[in-house]
Amino acid sequence: MILRSKLADTIRVLSMDAVQKAGSGHPGAPMGMADIAEVLWRDFLKHNPANPSWADRDRFILSNGHGSMLIYSLLHLTGYELSMEDIKSFRQLHSKTAGHPEYGYAPGIETTTGPLGQGITNGVGMALAEKVLAEQFNRPEHEVVDHHTYVFMGDGCMMEGISHEACSLAGTLGLGKLVAFWDDNGISIDGDVDGWFSDDTPKRFEAYGWHVIANVDGHNAEEIHQAISEAKAVTDKPTLICCKTIIGFGSPNKSASHDCHGAPLGADEVALVRKNLGWEQSEFEIPQDIYKAWDCKEKGINSESEWQKIFDAYQVAYPELAAEFTRRVTNQLPENWASFSQEFIQTLQANPQTIATRKASQNAIEAFGPLLPEFLGGSADLTPSNLTNWSGSKAITAQDASGNYLSYGVREFAMSAMMNGITLHGGFIPYGGTFLMFMEYARNALRMAALMKQRSIFVYTHDSIGLGEDGPTHQPVEQIASLRLTPNMSTWRPCDQVEAAVAWKSAIERFDGPTALIFSRQNLVQFERDQQTLSNVAKGGYILSDCEGEPELIFIATGSEVSLAMEAKKQLNNVRCRVVSMPATDVFDAQDEEYQQSVLPSQVTKRIAIEAGIRDYWFKYTGLQGDIIGMTSFGESAPAEQLFEMFGFSVSNVVTKATALLEK
Repeated sequence: MILRSKLADTIRVLSMDAVQKAGSGHPGAPMGMADIAEVLWRDFLKHNPANPSWADRDRFILSNGHGSMLIYSLLHLTGYELSMEDIKSFRQLHSKTAGHPEYGYAPGIETTTGPLGQGITNGVGMALAEKVLAEQFNRPEHEVVDHHTYVFMGDGCMMEGISHEACSLAGTLGLGKLVAFWDDNGISIDGDVDGWFSDDTPKRFEAYGWHVIANVDGHNAEEIHQAISEAKAVTDKPTLICCKTIIGFGSPNKSASHDCHGAPLGADEVALVRKNLGWEQSEFEIPQDIYKAWDCKEKGINSESEWQKIFDAYQVAYPELAAEFTRRVTNQLPENWASFSQEFIQTLQANPQTIATRKASQNAIEAFGPLLPEFLGGSADLTPSNLTNWSGSKAITAQDASGNYLSYGVREFAMSAMMNGITLHGGFIPYGGTFLMFMEYARNALRMAALMKQRSIFVYTHDSIGLGEDGPTHQPVEQIASLRLTPNMSTWRPCDQVEAAVAWKSAIERFDGPTALIFSRQNLVQFERDQQTLSNVAKGGYILSDCEGEPELIFIATGSEVSLAMEAKKQLNNVRCRVVSMPATDVFDAQDEEYQQSVLPSQVTKRIAIEAGIRDYWFKYTGLQGDIIGMTSFGESAPAEQLFEMFGFSVSNVVTKATALLEK
């Protein structure tokens, strides 16, 4: 019988060999956490290497993603489609085994990790999704949703502020199927962490409402097994297992120091590790009996088969629920979604209202909510301002998780990364709100949503200096441009309730990336549109008002500034003028050249862009021969009307700028 320590050593040698071959990487964490991983993956983890997307699998997250060779070793050894050639190409171009685990590259990677603290926060979102989905679908004697979320995390994850936000909320919500392992090795890149990380971590997590298992020997399989068993027995609160480990375990000269944290061990030390561990095989060579001991394919198939029997019985007892569950976990919209959403938009156009687009957003949620039970909304303590709730909203609590709305508290970063975890888990369309200014607190989670191509919907209200008296600390200036510059982030800033509804429809129908929906605090007038114009809204940029013949001047505007362009056009009654509303520049840029030219013909060079945000973004549409009315500084504290006048967002200034441009 193969010793468990030898199975863990397989991870150690595979990890150090891959890092050594790549010439870069982090061998310390995989070598230190190998024993924990061996016990978890072989004794507890419910998964099926033959079907990595099985809905009721346990989720495993390596939050300290720099130790990526740990998860690659586990996936390879347990039978996922990750070959030894993939391991050998660690950190190389187009490899499945990237420097940090990347969702969508290798099967079995549940989320992209690397930016520390986000993996554990994704895990909180996944555990929340499991709890809510179970409450919504499970019935007595028919538990079709019943799985755990396991997270490995290091000192760096513990130090990052986002982990404090998320773990605090996880305790409050009583996420009993979340189990986190703290790799307490006392080492980070700079060395011994005592000089900068002296928290009493167990007490901190106890204060959060977690069950804490302290002082577990992370190299003792029996202690690890006992700790995980205890964690699974505690169902009303998440568990933190504090594992004392030695970073780079097995390395005679570099273990227990930062020397093995983020660099190859070196050929001489690799040879010494082999000798120290009694590993006789050469690099990337694993004996067949070890492969056999690690192989989880048959076990995984059996686990999913057992679940399928449960689901088959559920399907007989609750056919409608079973069909709805299948629809949701396979990420399908309701059959009548397209017709219903389009009819709603038509109705809005036929019944104009002058309202703030944040209110228009709430109206859209109100309309779509009954059709989309997968909506899981929330706000970072700004629900009355963001208007992200609706009449069907029901609060999610530790005692009753059957709802669909979560008050995240003042935790913008945690909210955003939890949303990513929720959508990665499946079964939900998460959306969460805050003021546009405070997307800054969550920027990296937005980037990760875009990188992972996840359908998280970020609702941002109070979109400009138009929020007024709260002043420049709360008035976004550069934020819209930064969202637009983020690859794969779709960004909408609608000008009225119709564009707001189209924006929501676009976000819901977007399966390959996140959407930022940017809404006004102030009321905005609704504009007339014929059927063709209405259909063009979904193209991101369209002609809202045109002239006879080729235009001499084109206004391009978004949000509240569209009304300035429309009023200025009226005053310039002797000028052939076109008004283009461009609520989503990325969507417009994705249209074919013929359509783009029909809206912004290249021969018309006199163009003025108007937006109460940083002006520099708009040169791509105006060119150097055009003009831009935008922000070049931060705002001020004053009523909105005064601020718009002060910074040039007035009809008179637009007319003046247009006249000057035409005279050039």
